[in-house]
Amino acid sequence: MSSRRATIADVARAAGVSPSTASVVFSGKTPVSDETRARVLEAAAALGYSGPDPLAASLRRGRSGIVGVLQRGRLGTVFTDPVQRATMDGLADAVSAIDASLLLLPPLTRRTAAGETAPAPAPAATLATVPLDAAVLIGTIPEASGDVALLRARGVPVVVIEGDAGDGVPRMALDNQDAEHCLADHIRRLGHTDVAVVALPTDLNVTHERLEGVRRVFPDAPAYPTLGSSIDEGLRVGRDVFSRGRPTAVLAQSDLLAAGVIRAAEEAGLSVPGDVSVAGFDGVRVDGLAPYELTTMVQPAVDKGRAAGAAIVAMLAGEQPASVRFTSVFRSGNTTGPIPPSAAPGPR
Repeated sequence: MSSRRATIADVARAAGVSPSTASVVFSGKTPVSDETRARVLEAAAALGYSGPDPLAASLRRGRSGIVGVLQRGRLGTVFTDPVQRATMDGLADAVSAIDASLLLLPPLTRRTAAGETAPAPAPAATLATVPLDAAVLIGTIPEASGDVALLRARGVPVVVIEGDAGDGVPRMALDNQDAEHCLADHIRRLGHTDVAVVALPTDLNVTHERLEGVRRVFPDAPAYPTLGSSIDEGLRVGRDVFSRGRPTAVLAQSDLLAAGVIRAAEEAGLSVPGDVSVAGFDGVRVDGLAPYELTTMVQPAVDKGRAAGAAIVAMLAGEQPASVRFTSVFRSGNTTGPIPPSAAPGPR
């Protein structure tokens, strides 16, 4: 018996249609009748044909069809962090226009459990060899320059989301400083002066940008760094905040962190917002937060991802896209309120 793999031409012959008609049944790029589709799929099943060979298709296009995504920190946060998921949704939607798929890759440098950076383990070497049409860096750190240099040496176009990868690399970023300033000013207008910040990891650009926004209003506000955006981290660091004193307001740099801070406040016997106001950042849905509705800044995460994907499409077409800066929108919730009457003005 022949071991030759069935081809689309074999399927077309068996179904009594042209090879181009059989091809579009699998690609979905052109509508075909239900009768024709059923006939082609039946012939394919009989011949053991499962679809076009992706390797052959990539060779014809001269591209791999792969866009690498480098996430700073643990790759799993792409699936657990609602902001990252939304960003990836927008990115995937945009690159689908060129039939590309996303591949999560470990960076050459990673964050340790202590929040420090260190060389990634051996599997990260795939960054130097895996076939890529383009790469997206999410949340760059200073050590990311090695990743960028390697990718650019390979001729791989690079786009960065929320960070700075140097000249010539398009940036998709928020108005982080102005947005956090807006939240801080809201807290100031409620009468608060004793304010603490629960921050994202200190090695991220976005952390410092948001902190600068707070300190335009509260220059002496202490910042408590976390290891990442999660409710557990907000709870852990929130406990530390309330064990050291009783700030009347906490500005958390993500909604997940804010949810954890609220839990820590409740553990400490504090009511929100009666005793302490808590604000977040992102505007995402946080399960289990009811009856609270966070005061926060709503960021267009899907649009950021979609813009990064559009930039990749443009770069692969030989164009040089511009960087894009997005604006966040203030949303008032029930987690912030006036300073408690018993609180003395100024730091305590």
